[in-house]
Amino acid sequence: MWFRNLVLYRTAGWKPKAAELEEALARQTFQPCGKMDMESRGWLPPRGEGDALVHALGGQMLIALGVEQKLLPASVINHYARERAAEIEEQQGFRPGRKQQREIREQVTDELLPRAFERRRSTHAWIDTAGGWLAVDAANLAKADELLEVLRKCVAPLPLATLKTQLSPASAMTGWLASGDPPAGFTIDRDCEFLAPGEDKSTVRYVRHPLEAKDVRGHLEDGKQVTRLALTWNDRISFVLNENLQVKRLAFLDILKEQAEKDAEGGDELFDADFAIMSGELSRFLPDLVEALGGEAAEAA
Repeated sequence: MWFRNLVLYRTAGWKPKAAELEEALARQTFQPCGKMDMESRGWLPPRGEGDALVHALGGQMLIALGVEQKLLPASVINHYARERAAEIEEQQGFRPGRKQQREIREQVTDELLPRAFERRRSTHAWIDTAGGWLAVDAANLAKADELLEVLRKCVAPLPLATLKTQLSPASAMTGWLASGDPPAGFTIDRDCEFLAPGEDKSTVRYVRHPLEAKDVRGHLEDGKQVTRLALTWNDRISFVLNENLQVKRLAFLDILKEQAEKDAEGGDELFDADFAIMSGELSRFLPDLVEALGGEAAEAA
């Protein structure tokens, strides 16, 4: 249940109540794919089957989007379609035309769909009504957009804004590394990625490498910009910040997880303790991160 990534949005005055959001999400609960469906998307109880679609705790909310997809590779469809086209060519004495080929492919797809394997996944989002945050635990923007697309179908209008800061993450991270002086409360760890200016866009990546080394300094002197940088906040959360203001490899240090286990006996109590500690830490971490990047830009969009 601990988030591993953050794609960040501002709620722009949207302060949903748990009961109202529950009613809205109930309009599209998750249902498995039907025989002829390639994909199904809907809301799942974050805490497990039989629970509420919105897990609310002290002004913090957790929701989960479930997605089921049929695994039917194009190569498999093409293989059976070619076999079917060959049979038809033998029967009618000439090769099927473009329209008939398309109809054959559609027919083969319909026949194979009920036998296709299914893959399920879920994506969680945290809503902080007091702080005005919505964060999606997604490793890429496509999955975050997928969750927001379904959320907008249930909640309209949905006044979300992408987080924008006064300083671009790339210029800020480059400055921190060049000066060796990160913002108060942050320390620089041992992973980073550089991007060279110009058309070639060459990339240099360091993993578990001392970033004060001479070769690292050389990349800064050559004008390369930092596009990913590993950081730790207040000895409590480690993460990698990228140039798009996405937080990756988010890790809550062991002392926080041990505290959650100490506060709960297990099961639902442990889930609540985990969520309370995670949301509490994030609600303090995000303002510090924004401040480190010069504060929020006036035109968040």
